[in-house]
Amino acid sequence: MSKSALETGKTFLADNARKTGITTTASGLQFEILREGTGASPKLRDTVVVNYRGTLLNGVEFDSSYLAGREPAEFPLKRVIKGWQEGLQLMQEGAKFRFFVPSELAYGKRGAGIDIGPNETLIFEVELLKVWED
Repeated sequence: MSKSALETGKTFLADNARKTGITTTASGLQFEILREGTGASPKLRDTVVVNYRGTLLNGVEFDSSYLAGREPAEFPLKRVIKGWQEGLQLMQEGAKFRFFVPSELAYGKRGAGIDIGPNETLIFEVELLKVWED
């Protein structure tokens, strides 16, 4: 199953890279700018406050700060997956991006809990609300 997820992710990212508005970084992270921001950009040592929605390639949502009763998430940037570390540093406060995160920049071979299997490519819609500089 993990080999299948890896191949599915690679095919998806190759096709996605050809779409208008998609940027691919040297690491393989892909992003789409949904809304530009005008505030500060975080550095790896900073803490960020975000709203986000995470889905698998099949569209199944595995996590969201938009769920009823949930507050925006706040965390040190250095403590999240590499795809988020890289992608959030490309944003400014007020921006909203969609990240397409290859498995090696997400949870890799280990996956995460019951929802994210091994070698899954993930999609996140992320809204950067605030940067707390450390």
